[in-house]
Amino acid sequence: MEKKLIGAAVFGQSGGPTAVINASAYGVIRAALDAPEITKVYGAAHGIKGVLDDKLYVMDEEDPKELELLLHTPSSELGSCRYKMADPDVDDTDYKRILEIFKKYNVRYFFYNGGNDSMDTCNKISHFMEKSGYECRVMGVPKTIDNDLYGTDHCPGFASAAKYIATSCMEINKDARVYDTGMITVVEIMGRHAGWLAAASALATEFGSGPDLIYLPETDFDMDQFMDDVMRIYHATGKCFVAVSEGIHYADGRFVSEAKASATDGFGHAQLGGLAAMLANEIKEKTGAKVRGIELSLLQRCGAHLASATDVEEACRAGKTAVEEAVKGTTGYMVAFKRVMEDGKYRCDMELLPLDKVANFEKKVPLEWINAEHNGLTHDLVDYVLPLIQGEPKLPLECSLPRYARLKKVLAK
Repeated sequence: MEKKLIGAAVFGQSGGPTAVINASAYGVIRAALDAPEITKVYGAAHGIKGVLDDKLYVMDEEDPKELELLLHTPSSELGSCRYKMADPDVDDTDYKRILEIFKKYNVRYFFYNGGNDSMDTCNKISHFMEKSGYECRVMGVPKTIDNDLYGTDHCPGFASAAKYIATSCMEINKDARVYDTGMITVVEIMGRHAGWLAAASALATEFGSGPDLIYLPETDFDMDQFMDDVMRIYHATGKCFVAVSEGIHYADGRFVSEAKASATDGFGHAQLGGLAAMLANEIKEKTGAKVRGIELSLLQRCGAHLASATDVEEACRAGKTAVEEAVKGTTGYMVAFKRVMEDGKYRCDMELLPLDKVANFEKKVPLEWINAEHNGLTHDLVDYVLPLIQGEPKLPLECSLPRYARLKKVLAK
């Protein structure tokens, strides 16, 4: 049995928000407040930048009822960031500052909630603390609508985004078929290198009102073949509905999106966008058909009103598990999900993965789940996603509008 480690805890959120990232925050914060070994619970303002800037919120001073509302509050309530930390062997300035802050507040537990880049940050901090001889247990809590974290069956946030995408595609498809005139619709869905989100639009097709064609970044895109696919369906039915991942690319690796070079984030990733409009223009110029380009953009990651109850519960449990394991002595791991199917029923078990095995690796849609024409998905994808989107959370309302958490965010001194 690992000796008890007494001290404060810091929790931070990083990367793009989701509909359930605050459910993970609640899981961490509630479990940390309830743990006798944890003397104080802090929330870092805007992720690791809050630690570096000595801007920590005292979660002990929050109303428990407001904290509970985090379960159904979208986005990152404590604030997020995209901040790439240098290799500590090259530049350890940030790490020394983090150690300074941890010592100031006697922080012995650090929980970081994010995706690939966030797990890299978590891993670097874990190794630096160990190398410095400062006992601090570091745990990663998974998050990403992109569903591309290595080693976990799925990621908190993906299921709710998938449910939003599938529902929106069903609604768009209905709207696009109202008139007796021809119409081609192109919907752009998030996903730079992994096409899980666009693939989720196959659920809409499965249930009778979805895309005719789906294109993912897992395979090379061919514009001529794309035009042939679209026109074949359009000429046959007078309508065509296409779903595309924002990160689809040509065989030479160039993004199809004309906005590739418009900007990059803090990790040097291209900020994509404008693909639906660009493809719509291409189709219109070559065919003269009526075309509409739609970009779901931020809506797909903040739609808590269409969240999956399964996703909310699992996200919260991931945060809770991270605290429970850290208190028992675990450090340098990320909480991961293991799918169990028994008698046709789905169950999600929590397991731990070393941060070294998770950071900077991407999980993509299996090629065998993409059809031979590279313009659709097999039923394996539907079987994979369907259990994850089940259930509707009981959303707290105020005058028929969502009632989100209203935290005081008292700064530590």
